[in-house]
Amino acid sequence: MSLLDRHRAVMPGWMPVYYGDDALEIVSGGGRRVTDARGRTYLDFFGGVLTTMIGYDVAEISDAVRAQIGTGVAHTSTLYLIRRQVELAEKIARLSGIPDARVFFTNSGTEANESALLMATNVRRSNQILAIKNSYHGRTFATMAVTGHRSWSSSSLSPLSVHWLASADRLRGRMAGLTDADLLDAAVDDLREVLATVTAGDVAALIAEPVQGVGGFVHGPDGLLGAYRKVLAEHGILLIADEVQTGWGRTGDHFWGYQAHGVTPDLITFAKGIGNGFALGGVVGRAEVMNAVPAVSFSTFGGNPVSAAAGNAVLDYVLDHDLQGNARRVGGILLGGLRALSYGILAEVRGRGLMIGLEFVRAGTTEPDPAATLRVFDLCREGGLLVGKGGLYGNVLRIGPPLTLTEDEAREGLAILSEAIATADAESHIA
Repeated sequence: MSLLDRHRAVMPGWMPVYYGDDALEIVSGGGRRVTDARGRTYLDFFGGVLTTMIGYDVAEISDAVRAQIGTGVAHTSTLYLIRRQVELAEKIARLSGIPDARVFFTNSGTEANESALLMATNVRRSNQILAIKNSYHGRTFATMAVTGHRSWSSSSLSPLSVHWLASADRLRGRMAGLTDADLLDAAVDDLREVLATVTAGDVAALIAEPVQGVGGFVHGPDGLLGAYRKVLAEHGILLIADEVQTGWGRTGDHFWGYQAHGVTPDLITFAKGIGNGFALGGVVGRAEVMNAVPAVSFSTFGGNPVSAAAGNAVLDYVLDHDLQGNARRVGGILLGGLRALSYGILAEVRGRGLMIGLEFVRAGTTEPDPAATLRVFDLCREGGLLVGKGGLYGNVLRIGPPLTLTEDEAREGLAILSEAIATADAESHIA
């Protein structure tokens, strides 16, 4: 049996695997490149879903992890002091922009968002949450409840009462075709209407991604979260920024995605890139909100000595090498080159820094075209480039390479992408 056959024999059918019957097994990596079991090397523009943020085989991270493992202690639990955990918490609290911040470590973004929702609902004594359509926040009951993306919502059971705001999608829906100013006005009107019509009593929080990840990197204009916050403040409603994909400088212009909006959240959730492949996530927030959990609670493996050692090395690397600045510069090369393309199937190029979405449609319409998207996706692989997929209709290519991507690698990937889009566009005319 092939590895794929063995995978299908023991793994649940709802776990997606890219490339169908020609699935990849990645066996080694270095820098921004990975090699599969057949010996072919690819330039990686997806980084394990924006998780391998520094790249592969990074000495500073490997050395830090080996040093911790060399002590013989991989786990102690938070019932004992963990030096590396405290050090990492101090750094994140300082970088969060939140005064007198506290940090709680988890294993994943799902667990981080679940924890933030627990804190917010406790301090506000309400289970009502505002969420945004086209969002993704995780796979537990509460985080699925605030996920506005049917493909990723596998149950309607929920401990929360969720009220929905419109997404900032400019191609279709309530915000289609709006200017930045008009979208901000419409979003505020939408929020006020929701609060006035479908909520009851106090609302706990709004949870929002500064750039929607699984939703295809849809994002509103600068200032959107700030405009929301003015209304939320009138009602004492908290703001949770889900920075699982946008944090650590990925958007280029800012260290956190929320900083584009002139606002400071009450809680920030993080995961993915901070571990560069090691399981690490968490919440940082205002002390009075973080301390609101009324019972004993901890995460067995969250912030364990090994993952905390990796997290410290990752964060130090990000800061020491100005990866935020690199994301801005190198992302500008990609965005500029992609926005210069003119093909009927490419409806929109959007994003910030090294977080870029390409939305594909049937030429001359805004009708989503998942088939053209898949064709470009497969052609990229044939050309030696790995990218991701997403979007509400499965018609968005997601680009989220390691933040260490070089200018030459950006141009290499851009050439492969451009050729793949041109080929798929030409084939669409024949079809």
